[in-house]
This record gives sequence, C-alpha cells and structure tokens, in this order.
Amino acid sequence: MAAGRYSFVIEQGATTDFEVVYNDADCNPIDLAGYQARMSIRAAQDRSSELFITLSSSLGPCGTGLNLSGSQTSAGYPKDLISGSIGVYISAASSSQLTFNEGYYDLELMSGSGDCMTVTRLLMGKVKLSNEVTNS
Repeated sequence: MAAGRYSFVIEQGATTDFEVVYNDADCNPIDLAGYQARMSIRAAQDRSSELFITLSSSLGPCGTGLNLSGSQTSAGYPKDLISGSIGVYISAASSSQLTFNEGYYDLELMSGSGDCMTVTRLLMGKVKLSNEVTNS
C-alpha cells in the first residue's frame, strides 16, 4: 500500500491537533494496541536534511506527539480518540519554537521489534509554518 498524501499548516504559537484514521480494506478501524508511531518534519524529503521536529508515540511536554487509540491518553492530550486513529498533537509551546517556512514529513506505524519490526508509512506530504505575529 502506498502512503497517502496530505499537506497541512502548523500555526506558530498555536496548538496543532488533528486525527488520522487507519482503516483496513473493508473500512474497519485497525486496532492500534501494541503499535508505535513516529513522524519527522525535515527541510527536504531526505533523512539527512535539517530536522525541524520529531513526534512519537512517547508523548512529550504538554502532550506533544502521536497519540494512538490503543494507548493511554496523556494528561496533556485533550480528548479520547476513536478506534484506529492517530492523534497528531503539537502544543502551542512546541509550535512557538519552530522557525522553518516549509518542510516535508512522513507518518509511520511500527509493530514488532528489532529486525522483525513491520513499518508502514501511512502519510507523507508538505508542512507549512504560518508565522505568529502576536506573542506574550
């Protein structure tokens, strides 16, 4: 299965919060218990290009990261997710530190471990940063 394409905007200094639903061929949500997720935003579609931010299913400060429906919700993550969903959450504090104009990302799901890990690239695309004018 080829990765889907989706582009989005991060508003600097504001919260970015959206869900991606992962369904099987019959449009049934896939149980994500036991999965991990990762996402990087870089300057180019090249793993050696400048890294702007990395998100993972190990949630960071204020819930920044990727929240899988099969995992525990973080105190910083504002809502429960539907089955098969991946919550992409970048806190206002985290987005205020970003300074790029445009980047590229991909979102991957992993199951298993070591050399036998299965990696599925779900989405890829462009990310634009809308610069903040007002700040505190």
